Amino acid sequence: MITSGIVRARLDLSYDGTEFSGWATQPGLRTVQGVLEDALARIIRQDERPRVTVAGRTDAGVHARGQVAHVDIDAAAWERMPGRAQRTPAEGLLSRLNGVLPDDAVVRAVSIAPEGFDARFSATQRRYAYRVTDGVPDVLTRRHVLTVDRPVDVEALNRASSTLLGLRDFAAFCRGREGATTIRDLTELSWRRETEGPDTGLVVATVRADAFCHSMVRSLVGALLAVGQGRRDVDWLAMVAATEGRSQAIAVAPAHGLTLEEVAYPDDALLAARAEATRGRRTLP
Repeated sequence: MITSGIVRARLDLSYDGTEFSGWATQPGLRTVQGVLEDALARIIRQDERPRVTVAGRTDAGVHARGQVAHVDIDAAAWERMPGRAQRTPAEGLLSRLNGVLPDDAVVRAVSIAPEGFDARFSATQRRYAYRVTDGVPDVLTRRHVLTVDRPVDVEALNRASSTLLGLRDFAAFCRGREGATTIRDLTELSWRRETEGPDTGLVVATVRADAFCHSMVRSLVGALLAVGQGRRDVDWLAMVAATEGRSQAIAVAPAHGLTLEEVAYPDDALLAARAEATRGRRTLP
């Protein structure tokens, strides 16, 4: 998207959240946003420091494979990105960013964003995965997988998860923020035990919604694991879900098992309308 001498670039990125204090910039802390904006500032020499807008702010220790962000860049600075190489500005920015970013963050693609694109407000869905092992942990993946000390019943997890689907107030599972709604449309919450591929043996949750409030996914996982391991039952889960405000009965699952896998967007012609609708405060019917 190019308007009034400004180019809006879409950035698709991945990061290992282990050594980051979350996405959002915080004074004195190493964050993904801070590292990315520092890299952009080194590369894009313009009057104002580049500011990045992200699809989903991840907590400290949470990983991302399919994060999406956008940044507005002066058109003149954008045109300088190729340097002397025979490449597009997007290719130039991609190469330069990955040349200065640390090893635990990578930008996978750069493109000019379509008209009306907003990485946060235009998104229609976010998909997370939470990985658990109830066996011997793999030393190569243990920074991304939660190890539990008793067997996990996948069927019990799925039965319990089905009771939480749909459009509802998830206040019991969210850390509240003043003025922010906790109403979300949870379209998928399912569990499977992998039988092939790199996740063989793991129990993997797929969690999909239009958006998530703070700590919602990890709170859902924490509550469901209590049922899946036989420590609680579905009646307890129903009682917790009906709590007004955040429930103190939930043990929030550790951050390192959680990965943002994908962010979905509508067709280009619908991006602006989607962003406008998302900015409105949601209420239940």
